[in-house]
Parts: sequence; C-alpha cells; structure tokens
Amino acid sequence: MALADTIRSLREAFASFPWMDPHTHIDAAHPAARGLDDILLYHMAVSDLYAAGCPNGSRVPEDRSADEAHRRLSGAVPFLPKVRNTFISWGVRIILEDLYDWREPVTPENWRKLDAIIAERARDTAWPREILKRAGIARTGTELWRGRDGSCDDWLQYSLEWAFFSRTQWGQPDIPLFELERTWNESEPGQPIPVTFDRKTAPRLEKTIQRVEDVHEAVRHYCARIPYGRVLATATHLSTDIDYSTPDDAAMDEALRKRDCATDRERDLYASYITNLFLSELEKHAHEIVFQFSIGAESLPFETASRLNQRTLGQLAELVARYPRLRFMCFLASRHGNQALCTIARELPNFSLAGYWWHNFFPGAIRQVMEERLDMLPANKQIGFFSDAYCVDWAYAKAKMVRALMAEVFAAPIERGQYTENDAIAIAKAILFDSARDLLGMRAPAHSPEAKRI
Repeated sequence: MALADTIRSLREAFASFPWMDPHTHIDAAHPAARGLDDILLYHMAVSDLYAAGCPNGSRVPEDRSADEAHRRLSGAVPFLPKVRNTFISWGVRIILEDLYDWREPVTPENWRKLDAIIAERARDTAWPREILKRAGIARTGTELWRGRDGSCDDWLQYSLEWAFFSRTQWGQPDIPLFELERTWNESEPGQPIPVTFDRKTAPRLEKTIQRVEDVHEAVRHYCARIPYGRVLATATHLSTDIDYSTPDDAAMDEALRKRDCATDRERDLYASYITNLFLSELEKHAHEIVFQFSIGAESLPFETASRLNQRTLGQLAELVARYPRLRFMCFLASRHGNQALCTIARELPNFSLAGYWWHNFFPGAIRQVMEERLDMLPANKQIGFFSDAYCVDWAYAKAKMVRALMAEVFAAPIERGQYTENDAIAIAKAILFDSARDLLGMRAPAHSPEAKRI
C-alpha cells in the first residue's frame, strides 16, 4: 500500500472509535460557542492575530457582553488574511466549514451574519452533544466549578483547578502565599485566578498567613475541601523559574518574615514548602486522585512563553520519586523537554505523560511528541490527546487536526515494518481511550459499547 493510502486508511480508522478528552475548560453553562468570538478569539487564535498586528491581544473575558464580543471581533477580523497560514487558523476553518457550513472568508462585511448563525445554534441544547458525537469524543474532562448545575454530567468529568501553589506571576514573588491564602478564605473549591492576574484588583482577605502554623492549617483546609470521588485529578502548574527544594520550618519561617520585601529566593521557598506539604497530604488519598500538572509555559508581562530549564526536569524527577504512592501526570508545553520526560516516565512507575499542551500544539511539536512517546513509553504510560478547549467546537477541531497528524506519525513505523496497520489501530485506541480510563478513571457513557466492555 502506498504511504498516502496508508495515511488515508489510518485517518478513517482513528475516526471509527471513541476518544477521551481529559483536559478542557468547557463550561456547562455554555458548552458550545456562543458566537464567533468563542471560535475566532480562542486564546491561541488571539495570539496569532496579535502577532499579525491586531491591537488587542488579551483574552476575551468569559463573562463578556455581546457588545464587548462584537468590539473585539471588529478589531480582529481585518487581520484574518495575515494568519491564514497558521495551524490554529486551520482549526478555525474546520469549525466554520464542518459545523456551520460556512466556506467563505470571514470579512468585515460578513462576520455579523456568521456570528448570528453561531449564536442561533448555541440556543439548541442538543447542539453540544451533537458536536461531540461528530468529534467522536466519548467523555470530556473540565474544571469542577464549570460543572455548574450538573446538567452536563452525562458527558463531563472533573478536575480540581482551584489554586496554583507553584506557578509564578510576573512581578509577584509572594504569589504562592496569596494562592494559599485565597483558598483558605473560601469554604469550597471555586475558580482559579488567571495567569495574567492583577493583584491590585484582589479584595482584601480576612485570613492571611503570618506563621508556619498558618501554612499547615491552610493546606489542611484546602485538602479537606477536595471532593475526592467527584474530581479525578488536580489541574495545576510547576513553573520552571522556581528552584524546587525541601525547606524546613525554620527556613520557611524566615522567608515569611521577609514577605514585604520578598525576592525570587523567598518565592522559591514559599512554593517549595507549600508544594511538598500539599503533596504529602495528597498522598494520603493516592488511590482517589491524580496530581495532574502542566510545565513549560511561563508567565510574561502579557501572556506566557514556552520555557523549560534542564534543572527543573531533574528537580521534577526528585519530586515525583519523593511521593511514590501518588500518581503524577504531566502536560508539556516545551518541545525540547519531551525526551527527558520520557526517560523519567520510563524509570518512575507513578509518572505519566498526556497530550501536547498549549505552545506544543503545532504540527512539528505534536509529531515529535507522538513519535518519541510511542517509541519510548508503554501505551499505558501516555494519553494521546486532550483539547484544552473552552467550547466543544474547538474540541471537535483539535480532534480532527490531531487525527490527521497521528495518521502521518503511525504510517511511518508501518512503512518501516515496526507495526502492522492493525497494531497501529490497537495502539491508537489504547492511548486515545484506554489510558484516560486506566490512568485517570474516566468513564465511557453508560450506553456506549466501551462501557459494556469494561
């Protein structure tokens, strides 16, 4: 069979069985795109447009008004011709063509018509499930607070994205303390703060951390409010700018006294102390939850960039080994770190890898990540896909984009005799469905054939 025929056959095969989508930000209150802005101004698409000269590169607020959405679209649409070449723009076209039957360029003259078409479809409560059916996605993971009233629990499962104890914020060296304090003042898990968070807008907190004992109490408070059994995993981040260590109480106490004039050194101590304390508490629930985290996207004054230090990779391995009963799962946004993470996953039984996150969601990086993981790791140590989508429209597009690339990647070992085509299909099923079930506990819907097979 010619290579092109093999690729075509694999694409069809990979579309014939269901996938899991373990990590998204899809909201039960508006799971499908509410308008053109949810498609065209998805944060990765906004970065394309900003790079092309669009004057506003910030994320569109999720609670945006229709007027705000239209203002942002008016400013962005003129720059669409300049980004037509990008991978993310292909995703936009997939959504518009496949889901809304829109096949002409989006222009300043016609975008309002398209926006109205999308808004009309969003009013159909069956539309999100129809999109997922077309995408072949059996189950989707999202943030706990986005489950709202439970109306989408038949296809959503949840992770806890509440606080980021080891994520830096630009120019805020005490941010690990603030993240912990913020949750200490909340009675139940809520929304996280964004990577572009402005502390000046934060309300005054009633309880603040003054002593090491406060840190312990706040971590206990946090862990006691995790709804084990309802959430499958955490969703957090390990910043590469942090020098991870194991500070004792005395070192933390000294760092707390310096909070008003804290530097990066104190930030690293805060993050290290809280993270180790949190993981030691979480390990008590090792059979109930996975410590899922991202790495390789670092804050800048405007957004993030792909950065990962070699030092961080070594410290990560030490951290994972320190808590052997707790399962760790990593999302990577830095292309060069993949080989090292594969070697770590080969030697640490409690460490696995998932997908290609954020700055890695481009063809060259996706191919490299897939190829290295397929050659270096067992299928049950890797999850082959997650969309990171904010609406099901983007989950559909990303699944189709990955399916095309995955067919190309799997065709090469078939061509060289490493796999048969049946091998390739079985391996793809394992990393696209089985691994999310076995590593995270994601469930197929009760009516599906996969549920009957379990």
